[in-house]
Amino acid sequence: MRILILGAGGRDFHNFNLLYRHRRDVEVVAFTASQIPFQVGRRYPPCLAGPLYPEGIPIIEDDGLGEMVRRFEIDAAVFSYSDISHSRIMDLASQVLTTGCDFYLVGSERTMLKAALPVVSVCAVRTGCGKSAVTRYVCQALLREGRKPVVVRHPMAYGSLEERAVQCFLSMEDLDRYGSTLEEREEYEPLLRLGVPLFAGVDYEAVLAMAEKSGDLLIWDGGNNDTPFFRPDLEIVLVDPLRAGDELSYYPGYVNLLRSDVVIISKLSGVPEENLRLVHENLNHAVPGKPIIQGDLDVMVENPHAVAGLRVLVVEDGPTVTHGDMAFGAGVVAARRFGAREIVDPRPYAAGSLEQVYADYPHIDCIVPAMGYSKSQLNDLKRTLDAVPCDLILSATPVDLGRLLHIDKPIMPVSYDFIENVPGLLMAKMHHLISQREDSPNT
Repeated sequence: MRILILGAGGRDFHNFNLLYRHRRDVEVVAFTASQIPFQVGRRYPPCLAGPLYPEGIPIIEDDGLGEMVRRFEIDAAVFSYSDISHSRIMDLASQVLTTGCDFYLVGSERTMLKAALPVVSVCAVRTGCGKSAVTRYVCQALLREGRKPVVVRHPMAYGSLEERAVQCFLSMEDLDRYGSTLEEREEYEPLLRLGVPLFAGVDYEAVLAMAEKSGDLLIWDGGNNDTPFFRPDLEIVLVDPLRAGDELSYYPGYVNLLRSDVVIISKLSGVPEENLRLVHENLNHAVPGKPIIQGDLDVMVENPHAVAGLRVLVVEDGPTVTHGDMAFGAGVVAARRFGAREIVDPRPYAAGSLEQVYADYPHIDCIVPAMGYSKSQLNDLKRTLDAVPCDLILSATPVDLGRLLHIDKPIMPVSYDFIENVPGLLMAKMHHLISQREDSPNT
């Protein structure tokens, strides 16, 4: 059987590793690339692909899917990426099925590895729901209890795949050692500041084996709203009332919601009442009786008075405002909350690759997405920030932007932490459910 894996440099490699790497009755002809730039033209390397693929496996452009299936005589296309609308996934399926080729979705349990330690997964229905803030919140609570949490992050397969098979991050220096992109630093830096060991990579069987030796509880941080790679004892899933309705209409976000043990409604500040009502109606329909925790993201800057009356340029987390479809994030919230006179439109000053980002995502207008998948993109980001006339840059990316880029303007970091409406409720439910699972004879 000749298989084409439709991917985005993460879930696709994991599905291959666990389902196809050693199967002689299957030939994986290629991976396609979507969502993440700079993937096309690479190869999944022989050292990871295994002895059946001495030349590795090519990663190719996903344009013209039907023609590609015909040209390569594909028998089955295996869909293997996330944060995609149900309508879009059926459009792709139709392009494949009309050729006579099969179109597969892999069951969520089939690629979950069993860990020796308890596993808590923090996932979401869309990119940009506030998942990373909840992961930090859980880690801080566990550290206060004397526990040793270890975070394993969903893959971000940039750079040399051979060198990134297993990544262990214990300090900021490790970010430089692995040549981490800005997108990786956004996720990793806040956890490293807490002193929490962090693991990621490409080969998650090897990642799991190393992570299990480093603490007493694993937290799966499910980037890009993917399903967990490890079998969770507790599944926490976030929904975003600013995008009410998306909890039922995105893949695999809806799968995450249906699997959830605890649902968190985040970002409650300023949410229209009709949005919140729709989210509750959808949850009551989809997951009746599931525990629901309401909370918010506490947006802060070091000196709020220093923002008032200024013309500010806002930098937001990249993936949240690109394929997460958010028009703004914590940076705009901070600018409005703390009295900025104007949020400067950066689009006339966009340099290089950022021009294309604005063209590809026309819903983005008054902010700069922190794009840094490569050195050239980082340079384009710097050129753009240097060119925009403003008094202050409000940087809502979790990365220390001033450390990464030398900008000739004052930069004020914007932080955001998860807060519960009822403090302690999440950890109480977490301990209760984990103890139930650990005491169950079926676990």
